[in-house]
Amino acid sequence: MKKPVYNSEWLESWKSSYSSDLLEFFGDTGNLGYTYGYQLRFNKTIDTVKRYVPSHSRIIDVAAAQGNFSLRLAELGYLVTWNDLRAELADYVKLKYETGDINYLSGNCFELNLQEEFDAVVITEIIEHVAHPDQFLLNISTLIKPGGYIIMTTPNGEYIRNNLPRFSDCPDSSVFENVQFKPDADGHIFLLHRDEIENLVKKSGLILKELCLFSNPLTNGYLKTNYLLPFIPKPLVDFLELLTSFNNGQFFPKINVHTLAVIMKPSQ
Repeated sequence: MKKPVYNSEWLESWKSSYSSDLLEFFGDTGNLGYTYGYQLRFNKTIDTVKRYVPSHSRIIDVAAAQGNFSLRLAELGYLVTWNDLRAELADYVKLKYETGDINYLSGNCFELNLQEEFDAVVITEIIEHVAHPDQFLLNISTLIKPGGYIIMTTPNGEYIRNNLPRFSDCPDSSVFENVQFKPDADGHIFLLHRDEIENLVKKSGLILKELCLFSNPLTNGYLKTNYLLPFIPKPLVDFLELLTSFNNGQFFPKINVHTLAVIMKPSQ
Protein backbone atom coordinates (compact mmCIF):
# COMPACT_ATOMS: atom_id res chain seq x y z
CA MET A 1 0.00 0.00 0.00
CA LYS A 2 1.59 3.25 -1.10
CA LYS A 3 1.11 6.78 0.13
CA PRO A 4 -0.87 8.92 -2.34
CA VAL A 5 0.46 12.29 -3.44
CA TYR A 6 -1.81 15.02 -2.08
CA ASN A 7 -3.60 17.29 -4.53
CA SER A 8 -5.43 20.41 -3.36
CA GLU A 9 -8.03 19.86 -6.10
CA TRP A 10 -9.18 16.56 -4.66
CA LEU A 11 -12.80 16.00 -3.63
CA GLU A 12 -13.51 16.70 0.02
CA SER A 13 -14.11 12.99 0.68
CA TRP A 14 -10.61 12.27 -0.70
CA LYS A 15 -9.06 14.96 1.49
CA SER A 16 -10.79 13.56 4.57
CA SER A 17 -9.65 10.04 3.71
CA TYR A 18 -6.09 11.25 3.17
CA SER A 19 -6.05 12.98 6.58
CA SER A 20 -7.14 9.73 8.20
CA ASP A 21 -4.57 7.75 6.24
CA LEU A 22 -1.79 10.03 7.43
CA LEU A 23 -2.67 9.20 11.03
CA GLU A 24 -3.33 5.54 10.40
CA PHE A 25 -0.33 4.57 8.27
CA PHE A 26 1.77 7.37 6.88
CA GLY A 27 3.56 9.00 9.77
CA ASP A 28 1.39 11.78 11.21
CA THR A 29 2.02 11.58 14.98
CA GLY A 30 -0.35 14.39 15.92
CA ASN A 31 -2.78 11.98 17.59
CA LEU A 32 -0.93 8.88 18.78
CA GLY A 33 -4.03 7.46 20.46
CA TYR A 34 -5.87 7.44 17.15
CA THR A 35 -2.86 5.91 15.42
CA TYR A 36 -2.25 3.19 18.02
CA GLY A 37 -5.94 2.35 18.32
CA TYR A 38 -6.46 2.10 14.58
CA GLN A 39 -3.34 0.03 13.97
CA LEU A 40 -4.28 -2.38 16.76
CA ARG A 41 -7.76 -2.88 15.32
CA PHE A 42 -6.37 -3.15 11.79
CA ASN A 43 -3.75 -5.76 12.70
CA LYS A 44 -6.14 -7.75 14.86
CA THR A 45 -8.70 -7.87 12.06
CA ILE A 46 -6.19 -8.88 9.41
CA ASP A 47 -4.67 -11.55 11.66
CA THR A 48 -8.14 -12.93 12.37
CA VAL A 49 -8.94 -13.18 8.67
CA LYS A 50 -5.67 -15.04 8.12
CA ARG A 51 -6.53 -17.52 10.91
CA TYR A 52 -9.98 -18.38 9.60
CA VAL A 53 -9.93 -17.77 5.86
CA PRO A 54 -7.45 -19.45 3.49
CA SER A 55 -5.47 -17.33 1.05
CA HIS A 56 -7.02 -16.93 -2.42
CA SER A 57 -10.51 -16.96 -0.90
CA ARG A 58 -13.07 -14.41 -2.08
CA ILE A 59 -13.64 -11.58 0.42
CA ILE A 60 -15.92 -8.56 0.28
CA ASP A 61 -15.04 -5.55 2.43
CA VAL A 62 -18.35 -3.76 3.08
CA ALA A 63 -18.42 0.00 3.68
CA ALA A 64 -14.69 -0.10 3.04
CA ALA A 65 -14.15 3.67 2.78
CA GLN A 66 -10.48 4.41 1.96
CA GLY A 67 -9.86 0.71 1.46
CA ASN A 68 -7.00 -0.06 3.85
CA PHE A 69 -8.35 -3.48 4.79
CA SER A 70 -9.19 -4.26 1.17
CA LEU A 71 -5.72 -3.35 -0.07
CA ARG A 72 -3.87 -5.27 2.64
CA LEU A 73 -5.98 -8.40 2.12
CA ALA A 74 -5.35 -8.21 -1.63
CA GLU A 75 -1.62 -7.95 -0.94
CA LEU A 76 -1.90 -11.11 1.16
CA GLY A 77 -3.33 -13.07 -1.76
CA TYR A 78 -7.09 -12.81 -1.18
CA LEU A 79 -9.49 -12.05 -4.03
CA VAL A 80 -11.01 -8.87 -2.68
CA THR A 81 -14.05 -6.81 -3.54
CA TRP A 82 -14.03 -3.25 -2.19
CA ASN A 83 -17.52 -1.89 -1.54
CA ASP A 84 -18.79 1.47 -0.34
CA LEU A 85 -21.83 3.69 -0.86
CA ARG A 86 -19.51 6.54 -1.88
CA ALA A 87 -18.55 5.64 -5.43
CA GLU A 88 -15.99 8.45 -5.72
CA LEU A 89 -13.75 6.84 -3.09
CA ALA A 90 -12.87 3.96 -5.40
CA ASP A 91 -10.50 6.15 -7.41
CA TYR A 92 -8.85 7.35 -4.19
CA VAL A 93 -8.26 3.75 -3.12
CA LYS A 94 -6.67 3.04 -6.49
CA LEU A 95 -4.03 5.69 -5.76
CA LYS A 96 -2.75 3.49 -2.92
CA TYR A 97 -2.85 0.19 -4.81
CA GLU A 98 0.43 -1.70 -5.28
CA THR A 99 -0.34 -5.37 -5.82
CA GLY A 100 -3.01 -8.03 -5.55
CA ASP A 101 -6.45 -8.90 -6.91
CA ILE A 102 -9.04 -6.26 -6.02
CA ASN A 103 -12.34 -5.27 -7.63
CA TYR A 104 -14.32 -2.11 -6.95
CA LEU A 105 -18.06 -2.30 -6.43
CA SER A 106 -19.79 0.86 -5.24
CA GLY A 107 -23.37 1.10 -4.00
CA ASN A 108 -25.56 -0.66 -1.48
CA CYS A 109 -24.17 -4.19 -1.50
CA PHE A 110 -27.60 -5.63 -0.64
CA GLU A 111 -29.15 -4.09 -3.75
CA LEU A 112 -26.43 -5.11 -6.20
CA ASN A 113 -26.79 -8.18 -8.36
CA LEU A 114 -23.87 -10.16 -6.99
CA GLN A 115 -23.23 -13.24 -9.07
CA GLU A 116 -21.31 -15.26 -6.48
CA GLU A 117 -21.28 -15.78 -2.75
CA PHE A 118 -18.12 -14.86 -0.85
CA ASP A 119 -15.98 -16.92 1.48
CA ALA A 120 -15.87 -14.07 3.98
CA VAL A 121 -17.25 -10.60 4.65
CA VAL A 122 -15.31 -7.95 6.56
CA ILE A 123 -17.42 -5.34 8.40
CA THR A 124 -15.26 -3.06 10.52
CA GLU A 125 -16.95 -0.32 12.57
CA ILE A 126 -20.19 -0.51 10.56
CA ILE A 127 -22.96 -2.19 12.57
CA GLU A 128 -23.05 0.63 15.14
CA HIS A 129 -24.07 3.05 12.36
CA VAL A 130 -27.27 1.24 11.34
CA ALA A 131 -30.75 1.56 12.82
CA HIS A 132 -31.48 -2.17 12.48
CA PRO A 133 -28.34 -4.14 13.38
CA ASP A 134 -30.37 -7.35 13.51
CA GLN A 135 -31.51 -6.99 9.90
CA PHE A 136 -28.07 -5.75 8.86
CA LEU A 137 -26.36 -8.89 10.19
CA LEU A 138 -28.97 -11.10 8.54
CA ASN A 139 -28.42 -9.30 5.22
CA ILE A 140 -24.65 -9.61 5.55
CA SER A 141 -25.04 -13.36 5.99
CA THR A 142 -26.64 -13.61 2.54
CA LEU A 143 -23.36 -12.49 0.98
CA ILE A 144 -21.38 -15.52 2.17
CA LYS A 145 -21.52 -19.14 1.18
CA PRO A 146 -22.31 -21.87 3.75
CA GLY A 147 -19.24 -22.36 5.92
CA GLY A 148 -18.13 -18.78 5.25
CA TYR A 149 -17.21 -16.17 7.85
CA ILE A 150 -18.17 -12.68 8.91
CA ILE A 151 -15.28 -10.82 10.55
CA MET A 152 -16.74 -7.90 12.50
CA THR A 153 -15.38 -5.17 14.73
CA THR A 154 -17.49 -2.65 16.60
CA PRO A 155 -17.13 -0.43 19.67
CA ASN A 156 -17.73 -2.25 22.96
CA GLY A 157 -21.04 -1.24 24.51
CA GLU A 158 -19.76 -2.20 27.95
CA TYR A 159 -16.95 0.37 27.85
CA ILE A 160 -17.16 2.56 30.94
CA ARG A 161 -17.49 5.83 28.99
CA ASN A 162 -20.25 4.59 26.68
CA ASN A 163 -23.48 6.53 27.10
CA LEU A 164 -25.35 5.26 24.05
CA PRO A 165 -28.39 2.98 24.38
CA ARG A 166 -28.49 -0.78 24.10
CA PHE A 167 -30.18 -1.96 20.93
CA SER A 168 -32.17 -4.51 22.92
CA ASP A 169 -33.63 -1.74 25.10
CA CYS A 170 -35.01 0.20 22.13
CA PRO A 171 -38.71 -0.59 21.44
CA ASP A 172 -38.67 0.88 17.92
CA SER A 173 -35.30 1.39 16.27
CA SER A 174 -36.94 2.74 13.11
CA VAL A 175 -36.86 6.18 14.76
CA PHE A 176 -33.11 6.21 14.03
CA GLU A 177 -33.41 5.49 10.30
CA ASN A 178 -32.98 9.13 9.31
CA VAL A 179 -29.63 9.44 11.13
CA GLN A 180 -27.95 6.17 10.11
CA PHE A 181 -24.86 5.82 7.92
CA LYS A 182 -23.21 8.99 9.22
CA PRO A 183 -19.40 8.63 9.42
CA ASP A 184 -17.16 8.54 12.48
CA ALA A 185 -18.28 8.46 16.10
CA ASP A 186 -20.94 11.10 15.50
CA GLY A 187 -22.85 8.48 13.53
CA HIS A 188 -22.96 5.84 16.27
CA ILE A 189 -26.54 4.81 17.13
CA PHE A 190 -26.17 1.74 19.35
CA LEU A 191 -23.04 0.24 20.90
CA LEU A 192 -23.63 -3.47 21.21
CA HIS A 193 -22.90 -5.46 24.37
CA ARG A 194 -21.55 -9.00 24.24
CA ASP A 195 -24.89 -10.59 25.11
CA GLU A 196 -26.57 -8.58 22.35
CA ILE A 197 -24.07 -9.78 19.76
CA GLU A 198 -24.61 -13.35 20.93
CA ASN A 199 -28.39 -12.93 20.60
CA LEU A 200 -28.18 -11.27 17.18
CA VAL A 201 -25.97 -14.06 15.87
CA LYS A 202 -28.29 -16.75 17.23
CA LYS A 203 -31.43 -15.10 15.85
CA SER A 204 -29.78 -14.86 12.43
CA GLY A 205 -29.17 -18.61 12.39
CA LEU A 206 -25.40 -18.10 12.51
CA ILE A 207 -22.66 -19.47 14.75
CA LEU A 208 -20.45 -17.29 16.94
CA LYS A 209 -16.95 -18.74 16.69
CA GLU A 210 -15.03 -16.06 18.57
CA LEU A 211 -15.84 -12.93 20.58
CA CYS A 212 -13.15 -10.83 22.22
CA LEU A 213 -12.67 -7.38 23.69
CA PHE A 214 -9.51 -5.34 23.21
CA SER A 215 -8.01 -1.84 23.04
CA ASN A 216 -7.75 -0.11 26.42
CA PRO A 217 -8.04 3.68 26.99
CA LEU A 218 -4.25 4.20 27.02
CA THR A 219 -3.85 2.56 23.61
CA ASN A 220 -6.54 4.89 22.27
CA GLY A 221 -5.38 7.99 24.12
CA TYR A 222 -8.69 8.27 25.99
CA LEU A 223 -9.24 9.76 29.46
CA LYS A 224 -6.66 12.44 28.58
CA THR A 225 -3.90 9.84 28.25
CA ASN A 226 -3.21 11.15 24.74
CA TYR A 227 -1.15 13.87 26.42
CA LEU A 228 1.03 11.15 27.97
CA LEU A 229 1.49 8.90 24.94
CA PRO A 230 4.38 10.90 23.37
CA PHE A 231 6.38 10.22 26.56
CA ILE A 232 5.50 6.52 26.98
CA PRO A 233 7.57 3.98 25.02
CA LYS A 234 5.41 2.09 22.52
CA PRO A 235 6.53 -1.32 23.90
CA LEU A 236 5.11 -0.32 27.30
CA VAL A 237 1.82 0.70 25.69
CA ASP A 238 1.71 -2.67 23.92
CA PHE A 239 2.52 -4.54 27.15
CA LEU A 240 -0.30 -2.82 29.05
CA GLU A 241 -2.63 -3.55 26.14
CA LEU A 242 -1.67 -7.21 26.37
CA LEU A 243 -2.42 -7.26 30.11
CA THR A 244 -5.85 -5.67 29.77
CA SER A 245 -6.85 -7.89 26.85
CA PHE A 246 -5.68 -11.04 28.66
CA ASN A 247 -8.24 -13.82 28.24
CA ASN A 248 -9.64 -11.86 25.27
CA GLY A 249 -10.54 -8.91 27.43
CA GLN A 250 -13.19 -10.79 29.39
CA PHE A 251 -11.62 -9.85 32.76
CA PHE A 252 -11.73 -6.14 31.90
CA PRO A 253 -14.94 -5.61 29.89
CA LYS A 254 -15.47 -2.01 30.99
CA ILE A 255 -12.01 -0.76 30.02
CA ASN A 256 -11.82 -2.36 26.59
CA VAL A 257 -12.98 -0.05 23.82
CA HIS A 258 -13.55 -2.50 20.97
CA THR A 259 -15.12 -5.86 20.20
CA LEU A 260 -14.12 -8.36 17.54
CA ALA A 261 -16.51 -11.14 16.52
CA VAL A 262 -16.00 -14.07 14.17
CA ILE A 263 -19.32 -15.39 12.90
CA MET A 264 -19.81 -18.46 10.71
CA LYS A 265 -22.65 -19.36 8.39
CA PRO A 266 -23.54 -23.00 9.01
CA SER A 267 -22.70 -25.48 6.28
CA GLN A 268 -25.71 -26.91 4.55
